[in-house]
Amino acid sequence: MFRHALAPVVPWCARSLGIERTLPLAHGVALTFDDGPHQEGTPAVLEVLARARARATFFVVGEQVRRRPQLAAQIVSAGHAIALHGERHRNQLRLSSSAVRDDLRRGVAAIEDATGISPRLHRPPYGIYSRDGLEAARAAGLRPLLWSRWGKDWRKLATPQRIAARATRSLTPGDVILLHDADFYSARGSHERTVAALPIIVSILEREKHATVLAI
Repeated sequence: MFRHALAPVVPWCARSLGIERTLPLAHGVALTFDDGPHQEGTPAVLEVLARARARATFFVVGEQVRRRPQLAAQIVSAGHAIALHGERHRNQLRLSSSAVRDDLRRGVAAIEDATGISPRLHRPPYGIYSRDGLEAARAAGLRPLLWSRWGKDWRKLATPQRIAARATRSLTPGDVILLHDADFYSARGSHERTVAALPIIVSILEREKHATVLAI
């Protein structure tokens, strides 16, 4: 079980479980956002992406999609990919097998109801799969995807400059960057610092000639 818990931060653990952290065949870098949709953070992120003509993948939470279905639909209409983070933001290691399956089912249904699209990707809260959770995701036709770079933007003391520096350190094609467009499950107001960091990140990607790609 320790491999499942370490997979987000220890590459060999992810590889041993067959969980992707990168997109090996991609010619660019994937920007991904977790925990939304958020009434302030998501529109602000979409605006920055639109100005930069950048694409991203949003791993949304079912309970937040039900509260703001129009924002989930807006993500898709803007040309971005939508993926499942879960029905609720809970560590799978604390859930029963049936609870994990129900979480996946309800999360998929929320996305389908709001957008008419069935998600193809899944990333669990905290990046942690239980054994049953990983099996259930695959059985549901969902492809697990973690990340290879992150801004640690959920932290209370994170600054836009530090977020951008962490997220873009030693980037190579196929890297998956983890950011958050919401503060429901992190430090209050953290999405504001992510929004401030995003233009810096996009500028670095452009300078280093990294295109943004959808993680699908």
